[in-house]
Amino acid sequence: MTDAKQTAATARDAANVTAYLEASMVPDPETAARYMAPGTKIVFTGARVFDNPSEVTAFNADRYAWVKKRMERLDVVPGDGVTTVYSLGTLYGEWPDGTPFEGNRYVDRFTVRDGMIVTMEVWNDSAERLLTKHGIKA
Repeated sequence: MTDAKQTAATARDAANVTAYLEASMVPDPETAARYMAPGTKIVFTGARVFDNPSEVTAFNADRYAWVKKRMERLDVVPGDGVTTVYSLGTLYGEWPDGTPFEGNRYVDRFTVRDGMIVTMEVWNDSAERLLTKHGIKA
């Protein structure tokens, strides 16, 4: 792939990840799913595996009253036929009991091939924050 083509593909892949994340926050899992290749696995903290953004929306509905991402940066790594995109930032929202939170760090790692997300891995500090909230110091 020429440098110009790889640059264009990398920019497209980063834009598609951003569009996926924005749709996920609405939440609009149907629109989010348009950015994912068939068979994509979404792996959340705790090794929870989902096959579709609608499953993530349902999971988050039990975990948070509501949650949004403050996307602070994308780290984009071009590769041979794939682009790896890291979205880093913080979560903010409310826990199920209505208690607000913010500053909860997250990292999402995406592998993108031909403009479509083929893997997504999610890490965040929610567990640490809940432990602290309950007076548990690890």
